[in-house]
Amino acid sequence: MFRGVTALTLDAKGRMAMPARYRDLLLERAGGNLVITIHTDDRCLWIYPQPEWEEIEARIAALPAFNPVTTKLRRLLVGYATDTEMDGAGRILLAPTLREYAGLERKLVLVGQGKKFELWDEERWNAQRDQLLAEGVFRDGEALAPELQSLVL
Repeated sequence: MFRGVTALTLDAKGRMAMPARYRDLLLERAGGNLVITIHTDDRCLWIYPQPEWEEIEARIAALPAFNPVTTKLRRLLVGYATDTEMDGAGRILLAPTLREYAGLERKLVLVGQGKKFELWDEERWNAQRDQLLAEGVFRDGEALAPELQSLVL
C-alpha cells in the first residue's frame, strides 16, 4: 500500500526519483514497470504499478463500447496511459504530454493513494489541499456513503 505525501524534484530531463521507501515494493510487485495516466477530474497524474493498471484497463475494455461516457473515459485514461520503467537509480521519465497536462515543472508532490499514486505540481497540490481542508470532509450536510458509515477514524 502506498501512503504519505512526499516532496520531489523534476530534473532537467523530465525524470523524478521514486522515494526509496517505495522502490523495493515496486520492483517486487511490478518489476519496476509503471503506467502513468491523467486524472480526469484534477490536473494531476495517476501512477500505477503495471499489474494494477492492467486490471483497470481490462475493466475499462469490458465497458460498453457505444456508451459516450465509456468512450470519453477510454480516450482519456487509456489514451494518455504511458508505460515507464524505473532506472537503476529509481528514477522514472515523465512524458512531455503528461507533464504539460498536470503543469509539472520543477517542484512536485507524490501522494500515496493505496494501490496508486497521485503526482501533483507543488503549488497546485498546496491549493488543492488547502481547499479540501477548508471545506472539511463531511460538512455542508453531505450524505455519508454507506461504505464509509462504518469507518472509524
